[in-house]
Amino acid sequence: MRLHSDAAATADATGPGPWPTSRRTLLRTAVGGGAGALLVAAAGPAGGQQSRDHVVAAQIRAEYLHGWAGYTGSAWGYDEVRPVSRRPHDFFAAGHTFGLSIVEALDTLHLMGEDAEVARCCAWIEAHFDPAQDACVQVFETVIRLVGGLLSGYRATGRSALLSRARELGDRLLPAFTSSPTGIPYTHVNLRTGEVRGATVALAEAGSSVMEFGLLSRLTGDDRYLDASVRAYRAVIDRRSPLDLLGTSIHAETGRWVDCVSNAPNPPVDSFYEYLWGGGALLGDRRLTAWYHLLTDAVVRRQSVTLGGRLWFRPVDFRTGEAAGPLRQSELGAFYAGLLAKGGDLPRGAAYHATWTEVLDRHPVLPETIDCATLDAVDRCGQLRPEFANAAFDLWRLTGDDTYRQSAFRYFDGMRAYQRVPGGYTVAEDVTMGAVRLGDLTPGYWFAENLKYLWLMYSATPRFDYRGGILSTEGKVLQGLRPARA
Repeated sequence: MRLHSDAAATADATGPGPWPTSRRTLLRTAVGGGAGALLVAAAGPAGGQQSRDHVVAAQIRAEYLHGWAGYTGSAWGYDEVRPVSRRPHDFFAAGHTFGLSIVEALDTLHLMGEDAEVARCCAWIEAHFDPAQDACVQVFETVIRLVGGLLSGYRATGRSALLSRARELGDRLLPAFTSSPTGIPYTHVNLRTGEVRGATVALAEAGSSVMEFGLLSRLTGDDRYLDASVRAYRAVIDRRSPLDLLGTSIHAETGRWVDCVSNAPNPPVDSFYEYLWGGGALLGDRRLTAWYHLLTDAVVRRQSVTLGGRLWFRPVDFRTGEAAGPLRQSELGAFYAGLLAKGGDLPRGAAYHATWTEVLDRHPVLPETIDCATLDAVDRCGQLRPEFANAAFDLWRLTGDDTYRQSAFRYFDGMRAYQRVPGGYTVAEDVTMGAVRLGDLTPGYWFAENLKYLWLMYSATPRFDYRGGILSTEGKVLQGLRPARA
């Protein structure tokens, strides 16, 4: 295995201090054929800041490769690595591997110029990736991680086998949609038999397929994937309340709401809204964009609340708009700052990111769940989540404001200080103690997301289209990858 030298890790570990806002040019470019407009920071900083950016980018790459070496050294070919005990972990089904971390890493390795590692990953997929295993998999995770990873890998490399594997996997996931009387997909499907289960469907699981399935339809000329995704979206949105709010979970067979709380942007509804904007931008589909604005306007109007000068989103009964449950927020919802901004509400997106930046001020790393009144951790674990960095990246692209790169660097520095182990990076069981208590897992998404956002902010890589690039909820670059130079 060839990796860049670990000498990069010895670069200036202090990172950037408070920097003045750089001179930038904001360019407006249409995204997705009329689906919306995206402001992109195009002009880079000059002179000394370019040098500092290079130093930080070297640190980011070194830490990514440290994690990658932990996976390849202890769990190559398996879904995930337990970096403390140096053991592999199956994510989708015990006794079955899909090489999840390999698929997750493809486009990040490409963006970092690790072409030999990309080739190694592609060779493993072509030889060993089996979309027809006798395994019952969660449809949502399989779409955003495996189908998305294979498609972004295909975009990066042009290797037709990756597209073929994505198409076969998509075919084996379709029964979850086509077997449903409403079109709302069942949560699980057996990839070999097509048997489905799981009729109670969280909102994110109902809607988070249109980007990957839409791109799969575009690349193959087969509309079945896109049609199934849009049918599922329509089935849910047609059942919205008179307030234009949606519940948390719905029954795939009856179409009746199981949980009537509008919980956006928290899980398990988060990416349902994200994929309306993302699908509209990627596919140029005005229906999806219109649905995004319809539902988001209702969420903002009925759920946004300011507490202690901080913006939050409270859960409400989707029929009445009355508060439902305690005011708590999941770190998974931190992505919403970037989504609001991309969707046209930059002031509110900036305010929500500022709220999460205050949370970061209070804790070594971001806890899983926060009490909005006190900023205390309710769920104390730290799952190496990427949503804060995702939002910082989105806001930086939109505004060119270096504040967002600085907040992302602080996130990176905390992760490096508290969750780095000799075998890579690991989740934490408690991030509120004087000494953070660590767990033993590198989630596959760490290779797809966390440091990709940082790398794109600091590297100015020519392998990414900073104007038109579009990423999925799993951080997969579905549009905007550029090939390696000859």
